[in-house]
Amino acid sequence: MKYLAKTHYGLEEVLAAELGELGAEAVTILNRAVSFEGSKSLLYTVNYRSRLALSVLLPVSSFRIAGQKDLYEGAVSVEWDRYLDPGRTYAVTAVVNSVHFSHSGYVALVVKDAVADFFRRLTLGRPSVDARNPDVLINVHISNDRVTISLDSTVVPLYRRGYRRGMSEAPLSEVLAAGMIALSGWNAENPLVDGMCGSGTIVTEAGLIACNIAPGKFRKHFGFMSWKDYDPALFRSVRFEAEKRERRSPVRIFGSDISDEACKTAMMNVKEAGLQDAVEISERDFFSGPPPAEEGTLVINPPYGRRLNTPDMAEFYSNIGSVLKHHYEGYTAWILSGDHKNLKQVALKPFRKIDLLNGDIECRFQGYELYRGTRKKGALHEQ
Repeated sequence: MKYLAKTHYGLEEVLAAELGELGAEAVTILNRAVSFEGSKSLLYTVNYRSRLALSVLLPVSSFRIAGQKDLYEGAVSVEWDRYLDPGRTYAVTAVVNSVHFSHSGYVALVVKDAVADFFRRLTLGRPSVDARNPDVLINVHISNDRVTISLDSTVVPLYRRGYRRGMSEAPLSEVLAAGMIALSGWNAENPLVDGMCGSGTIVTEAGLIACNIAPGKFRKHFGFMSWKDYDPALFRSVRFEAEKRERRSPVRIFGSDISDEACKTAMMNVKEAGLQDAVEISERDFFSGPPPAEEGTLVINPPYGRRLNTPDMAEFYSNIGSVLKHHYEGYTAWILSGDHKNLKQVALKPFRKIDLLNGDIECRFQGYELYRGTRKKGALHEQ
């Protein structure tokens, strides 16, 4: 079967690598998505174990259109009785970028009517529409004159892991946090530190990685569980195989924040994920005192622009650079920021720059090698 895994902009390559590790074949990188091939077992596995996918779609039809009428004709020709029956409910979502349609809601309505008419032609009772909790979620994607109709095997996006019981202001998506860790190259061989942890998303995702805990462990439902061909025994085996991989974390993971309230929220989420033996949360000012481990990987998401404000952003980022130079020798440091202007105030030369999106904010994820020794051997000033 052919599938499509959707993700955040900038995470396509690491998602492709992850899918290959999970057993996917014919992996192809697209824009904010990766297509791949595999069995039904792989579909279940990706939903349960992927840290970097937002959802997984099963394409059921693809065709070209020359006008609005062609959409209905193409949609009504799908063999919908393979996926639906009168006793099940469905809903339709649409993403449209085409001269033929100006409103995604209209596209969804056309396909919804086509599904109903398909069953009416078979003189069968028609399935009901349930926009809030459908058994089958139909996804319609129109790009220019190409229409792809898919079934959403996930429904509730995979970034909603299920462990987060509290959030601080401007929290990261769990998938974006896991993607940042993947892009940093951290693989639980040295400590990971987040000195501005907020509600603890980065350190919690790092804990799941270190303990080999599947992010789907905390979810009670996936979209494919309501499909006609759902195989409960197969999914139990997928879940069992994932649980066999779990382990104690080989390294410590440290999160800290200047806010007592943020630390309490972070600790609540860490405990909900069962990671209190791997992740340590402490109330601490990033700008005072040494790091919690002699060397390791630092990943931070400091305040910027539209997210959170500090009185003097230029001075704030300059102080980050000063702390890194004087206290984090021996670390690899990564900073995510949407404040491109003040990020330069860090005044260190990054060895890698990656463009990411945090919601609708265009961000830069930059890595810095902070070697021990003299400045000549260590981190270079950015010109």
